[in-house]
Amino acid sequence: MEPSEEFLFKHKGFYFHPGHVTPEYIDSLEDFEIRDSDVFVVTYPKSDCDDGRLLQDITNTISIKTVSNKAIFFPRNVWIQNILSFIYHEGHRDGTENMKIIARVPWLEYNVHNMDYVHRPSSRLFTTHLPYYLVPRDLRNRREKVIYVARNPKDVAVSYFHFSNFSVMLETIPDFNIFLERLLAGKGKFHLLGWSTHRDDFNILFLTYEEMKKDLRGTVLKICKFLGKQLNEKELDTVVENATFDKMKTDPRANYESMLGNLLERGKGHFLRKGTIGDWKNTMTVAQSERFDNVFKEKTKDLSSMFSWDINDDI
Repeated sequence: MEPSEEFLFKHKGFYFHPGHVTPEYIDSLEDFEIRDSDVFVVTYPKSDCDDGRLLQDITNTISIKTVSNKAIFFPRNVWIQNILSFIYHEGHRDGTENMKIIARVPWLEYNVHNMDYVHRPSSRLFTTHLPYYLVPRDLRNRREKVIYVARNPKDVAVSYFHFSNFSVMLETIPDFNIFLERLLAGKGKFHLLGWSTHRDDFNILFLTYEEMKKDLRGTVLKICKFLGKQLNEKELDTVVENATFDKMKTDPRANYESMLGNLLERGKGHFLRKGTIGDWKNTMTVAQSERFDNVFKEKTKDLSSMFSWDINDDI
């Protein structure tokens, strides 16, 4: 069943929120002027960096509500946004600047604060959920940097299940089995598969949430190497210390929860919940897990080797 156009519209195979973007604006991004120093973070909603097909399927199968015409998915990719901000902005590292993360690393397709992207000083940092075929054309010239972060899809599904039960934007489905069956029945395109298949068209670094969780310092070093950024040991220590999941949960600059206002039912949960690897095991039965595996392999050419499915798995 297609979602109501009151809540979402479909444009070139992808769903958007009509209160914040138009088809014309999405089309205009193809000619968005790129600079060599630009950095784009690509994720999909609600995974702290996640796996995309699942959430496109969710928008196909779970009702989405509007609140004062302001419904929009606020993603959980704040982790990688914060890491980039710490790497690039000394004022963020040393605490001398008090600026929310959405101002430092804004959304390309959802310019909700009407920022002047064209005259924004370099290096410009952007985040996006766009599929590979809707990003600016010049990103394919392989000079500008793209960082794609994915998360194992079972944890994505469980995370989104909990989020849907305290977000007033989303239909509440208290039974996880019903939620899962509706999810697996979705027909959406697999976001990660598209980017992975076309990786040679971009200057792209693929990361997973799991490797960030297991070795944050090593991941920060990998990101710095990809970006050509040099941090001394003190600066590196500051980035790692302040970019932990637990630190983000309490930092109002980093946590989208402070921006969501009446879009969440207070007391029912948190925008940044657990952030653990393998939390799906606390919700999924063996039968549900096996069914998920079969559908995932069928629809994704078996990308399962990318992910760590348990905290004890090797990356």
